Amino acid sequence: MTKKQNKETERMQLTVDYAFKRVFGRNGNESILKDFLEAILDIEINSITIQNPEIPKNMKDGKIGLLDIRAEVNGDEITEVEMQVQNQYNINKRSPTYLTKLYSEQLKEGDTYIKVKKVAVINILNFNFYKRNSYHSVARMKFEESKENEQVDMGYIVEDKYATDDLEMHFIELPKFRQKNPDMSSKLDQWLCLICGEEGKIEMAKSKNEEIEKAKKELEKLAMNPEERELYELRLKAIRDEMNIRQSGYADGMAAGEAKGKAEGEKNKSIEIARNMIKEKASIDFIAKVTGLSKEEIEALKWKNISQFFYYMCSICIEKYKNSNEFWNKKHKMYNHIL
Repeated sequence: MTKKQNKETERMQLTVDYAFKRVFGRNGNESILKDFLEAILDIEINSITIQNPEIPKNMKDGKIGLLDIRAEVNGDEITEVEMQVQNQYNINKRSPTYLTKLYSEQLKEGDTYIKVKKVAVINILNFNFYKRNSYHSVARMKFEESKENEQVDMGYIVEDKYATDDLEMHFIELPKFRQKNPDMSSKLDQWLCLICGEEGKIEMAKSKNEEIEKAKKELEKLAMNPEERELYELRLKAIRDEMNIRQSGYADGMAAGEAKGKAEGEKNKSIEIARNMIKEKASIDFIAKVTGLSKEEIEALKWKNISQFFYYMCSICIEKYKNSNEFWNKKHKMYNHIL
């Protein structure tokens, strides 16, 4: 088999958002998406409509954009799924922004709030982000425990736990899932084995869930399609290029920070030497020669030392004479002496 043929048959990774969207977010693949969302949302889905099955026209430009999957579930909920390949250290800001945007954009002029549908945003992260002992974390607008002095006995046996059921975020951290070494007992475990490409467990997952077998076949069809393969490779290259840029920028920033810190340390050392030499009444020219500081900087240090000394002396005098009848006379004489 030639290198080109091997490339064409190589399995695509579902952690690349292009492949993920083409398998789960394509018209005709609703049953695959339905089964996957049921596993995450823990609900029964009777109807599902993919709202954005199209691929952006600028994909061949290699531009990094959002390749999400948006679907209407059971006619009363909007669900958005996004595959996050790299950690941009902002998912705690990014996800609520998308959530509230999807929620608020439903309202048109003249609409009533009753028409607004529930929104759930699902973030599949190929990195760990939250300090939580779970690979699947669900966040909702939950009430905090009331302060004791703010409680009122209204007779409620069971209190409301949530301010609203309309806003929901899911975070699935794939490295934590891999670390768990799942036993495939849950439907979500089965799907995540496919997404993580764990070959040894995919066969087991297929035997337990026919939708996973369909998804795997869709992925294999994509890999054999030259146009799909080209777009996948372009997307993968764009992702890798952006990661390299970020890592390079981080390394450059670290190096610049170290250089700046070293320079500041040397400067502070010179300033400390200059201060000690000023106390010993060394000449400004001599201090400049020893420390490398400019004459202007040394003059500023000199006056700063003098002002600090006088401030200290004034504080002592004020504390000593503040209750004395002679305070203002002594204060006046002291300032005249300084001047």
